[in-house]
Amino acid sequence: MRPGDEQALTRIFTDPDVARWWGDPSRSVQDALNPDDSESGFMIEAGDETIGFIQCSEENDPMYEHAGIDLALHSDWQGQGLGPDAILTLAKHLVTERGHHRLTIDPAAHNVRAIRAYEKVGFKPVGVMRKYERGPDGTWHDGLLMELLADDFPVSRPSP
Repeated sequence: MRPGDEQALTRIFTDPDVARWWGDPSRSVQDALNPDDSESGFMIEAGDETIGFIQCSEENDPMYEHAGIDLALHSDWQGQGLGPDAILTLAKHLVTERGHHRLTIDPAAHNVRAIRAYEKVGFKPVGVMRKYERGPDGTWHDGLLMELLADDFPVSRPSP
């Protein structure tokens, strides 16, 4: 992420379909521009247009080593297979280049569209985390913990 990405990130995170899940757009933009030491963020592009943001966090403690992924895709580009493609690209990097044996993702339990996209990549539900995350409306909602093991890694790209 670079400071020059702020305008594109603002466009993504102020999209109502993204803000619904990510919360306060200004906080999301600042978090993307200022990741923790264990986090990396990347812009998702289609042609010359920035259409989304994907990030990973890596736990490097040898006892718990794994990586997590989060995705925000502007609504103009949802439903076209680009989300699963971006997730698969980052997942392959995390498994083959960074050596992770397990990847996690934790969408809101009622975010059916996101869950379907993650399942296309090969993520499997592990369990529901009750009252896991505070939504933009201030209420707590459940999260669905999903994982993908390197042993189960898909051979080819998902179909849109």
